[in-house]
Amino acid sequence: MRAFLVPAACAAAVISAFAFAPPTAQAREIVAFHGDAAAGTIVVRTNERRLYYIMGDGRAVRYPVGVGKAGKRWAGQTRIDGKYIRPAWSPPADVKRDHPSIPNLIPGGSPRNPMGEAALTLSGGSYAIHGTNVPRSVGGFVSYGCIRMYNADVLDLYQRVSVGTTVVVQ
Repeated sequence: MRAFLVPAACAAAVISAFAFAPPTAQAREIVAFHGDAAAGTIVVRTNERRLYYIMGDGRAVRYPVGVGKAGKRWAGQTRIDGKYIRPAWSPPADVKRDHPSIPNLIPGGSPRNPMGEAALTLSGGSYAIHGTNVPRSVGGFVSYGCIRMYNADVLDLYQRVSVGTTVVVQ
């Protein structure tokens, strides 16, 4: 099993990440989208706590997301550089420092794994768009910079995108 090393950006609320809820929640919808992003682009509007997958023709799939908490938010443009189903997770050094009781590796598929059902890593190695084992965190300012989605929604997005997809975080 390949261990997916996720940086601190993905590990906010690690203590609560040991809670488990079924991966069935989803809240995506097709909405009108006004902006200059090309079809196939992902746009994250941090203040809205929403991720948009641009379909073109003025439409997008809108998903609720959890985003970076105060002091951990970021903005910019990047690309998806990896796609993983049920990735294993190793806490980065700063998370391990803050929460020393966390295991060094949490296997993919474990109800304690904060990555959920899928992860889309972003170039630069610091952040990912991923599912969660704490669905109540979706919609909040909760992470160290990662974009957190309901498991059903991240699996839907996973099917729509490919490595190289542009991601714009505003």
